Amino acid sequence: MFGHGDFGRLTATVNGTWLSRIEFQALANSKRFGLAGLYFAGNGFPWHRANFSLYYDGPPDTWMQGLDAGAVVHWIGQYNDDNITLTASVPPFSGPKPQTPRTDPLTGNDSIRARKIAAWTTLDLILNYTFNLPRLAPPAPVPGFAKDGDKNIRMKDGKEKNVVPVSTAEYNPCGWRAWLNNTTISLGTQNVLDEDPPFAAGSFENGYDESLATIKGRFWYVQVKKKF
Repeated sequence: MFGHGDFGRLTATVNGTWLSRIEFQALANSKRFGLAGLYFAGNGFPWHRANFSLYYDGPPDTWMQGLDAGAVVHWIGQYNDDNITLTASVPPFSGPKPQTPRTDPLTGNDSIRARKIAAWTTLDLILNYTFNLPRLAPPAPVPGFAKDGDKNIRMKDGKEKNVVPVSTAEYNPCGWRAWLNNTTISLGTQNVLDEDPPFAAGSFENGYDESLATIKGRFWYVQVKKKF
């Protein structure tokens, strides 16, 4: 990189979705209602969602080759709160249903608008290190072993001797090196800035949209993974 050696690799990604249409139909012969951009029946259907990520991988053939670090930004766009909860339901015995456009079902007043559920942005960080320890010594033939192993060969004294294949004479790391080799240690944080989920008036149970958000706040974790 820039003529000064390999400093590793940066990878940036952007993933986004736009919800064009989603419809709800209570009965086979009933009218369909659009739910795009609406919080309804405990589920949020925002128009826009996106994830932005940036990852760094250490340069190969150095002690940093096992290093991986990354940051991910999760973004959920603004959408409408539950209109039924805020403007009551349709006349008695006909059951509640979403209003499109946002119209008071009792008076027909179309100037009423459901409140907005604010956009929500969170940041996650992760740091990984994978131990790739070098071999203690390269495989090499040793006395009593040969490439044509498992065959009888004639020795200097004229006697024949059966030798073991050289492949079985390779030595692998043992002890703490064997356990540490191919081991990945991860340290991560979810919701680094400890952002509270936006208030949803239509959610009587907890006051936020459980289908898209969480109230656990900042969360730290450690993970150890070993490959054998």
